Amino acid sequence: MASLTVTVKGQVTLKRDLLQHLGVRPGERIELEKMPGGELRVTAAKAQGSIDSFIGRHAGKVKTPLTIEDMNEIAAAGWAGEE
Repeated sequence: MASLTVTVKGQVTLKRDLLQHLGVRPGERIELEKMPGGELRVTAAKAQGSIDSFIGRHAGKVKTPLTIEDMNEIAAAGWAGEE
């Protein structure tokens, strides 16, 4: 079982192996759910939004559109964890 120390500010830091177990990367969020008996359930937060909101957010901001090859390369790198 992992043990964490609470700082003076009331903060804790999750160790790398725990974050990897959750599948959480830097910048991503986790969710805590209060359970009976003073327990907490920790889970990786699910991504919010849709592809439509992503595309709409970037509309008109790119001077040169990406080619399909560029998009495929970006997608492949993301799936491989090479972001």
